[in-house]
Amino acid sequence: MRATHLIALGAVAAVSLTGCSLSSTTSTNDPTSTGTGSATAPTNKTVTLVTHDSWVAPKSLLAKFTAQTGYVVKVSSSGDAGQVANQLVLTKGSPVGDVTFGIDNTFATRVTDAGVLDDYSPALPDGASAYALKGAAAKQLTPIDFSDVCVNVDNAWFNKHKLQPPTSLDDLTKPAYKNLFVTPGAATSSPGMAFLLSTISKYGTSGWQGYWKKLMANGTKVTSGWSDAWNVDYTAGGGKGDRPIILSYNSDPTTTVKGDKSSTSALLNTCFQSVEYAGVIKGAKNPAGAKAFVRFMLGSAFQKALPPNMYVFPVDKRVPLPADWKTFAKIPAKPWSVPPAEISKNRATWLQQWQDVTAG
Repeated sequence: MRATHLIALGAVAAVSLTGCSLSSTTSTNDPTSTGTGSATAPTNKTVTLVTHDSWVAPKSLLAKFTAQTGYVVKVSSSGDAGQVANQLVLTKGSPVGDVTFGIDNTFATRVTDAGVLDDYSPALPDGASAYALKGAAAKQLTPIDFSDVCVNVDNAWFNKHKLQPPTSLDDLTKPAYKNLFVTPGAATSSPGMAFLLSTISKYGTSGWQGYWKKLMANGTKVTSGWSDAWNVDYTAGGGKGDRPIILSYNSDPTTTVKGDKSSTSALLNTCFQSVEYAGVIKGAKNPAGAKAFVRFMLGSAFQKALPPNMYVFPVDKRVPLPADWKTFAKIPAKPWSVPPAEISKNRATWLQQWQDVTAG
């Protein structure tokens, strides 16, 4: 979740239908092909996309999909990736859409274990297989983009207040940074869950709760989602916040560039890699359109649009990055990680323990 650094689109958006339809003989082996060549429009012209509220795609991009396939995309966005995952599980058997985007590796097993997605494995562009899930889950969720969830600091704020910014997870518990850190919650937010997993990876199953107790005692603020943290609380975000430390993404510094410098930075030793996936919802009214849109998201036009619109990296390694990304969106060499199988096995327990710590 996604997440982006732009104001989210409205809950429902659509683009007008133009062009030709998806051919029944379209090959699924070409990741950049969505199919053309039929003079007859699809019977069901609407593809409903279920995604998080950080989805941003230019209308011209969705219009291109319509021109290529004859399908109109209707976007239904709601909450963070964690909330989308919960929605898909709760509506199993009565799906609210055809295709989903934005479920990441921290919530992937939530939907695959629940059986809410159909198997669909399109051919992947160069480099994308490195981000694929393992086992049966790989047949249901297709990697679309990746980023790293990291602690970010507003260096301009710290310079103004003549205070050295934190440099590690341990620093966040120090008195110098009391009431300065904001993070989205783990139960409802994919970056929040990623941060929880970072602390589990670093401090171990016997030590992470102690770390979180120190965090909370030091005035850490927990929000329901990334958008609240960024737009309301962060000093370098969308509003007039009072917290110069945020749990966000390694691409954040690209949003605060002036001249040849950025006023913010990501702490690369705090990061957890996040991969966002797309999948066909089981029981979809338009499974053919859903598959066509998954293929479209793997195509070069959509992949190229990811950095400037959703502030994430394309999985297609052939797609060039914007110039400022090469300088300011640094990728950590050794991000923290927890195997998906461990996440699936322990998710409920970890979340309950996390809620107990943060509620008290």
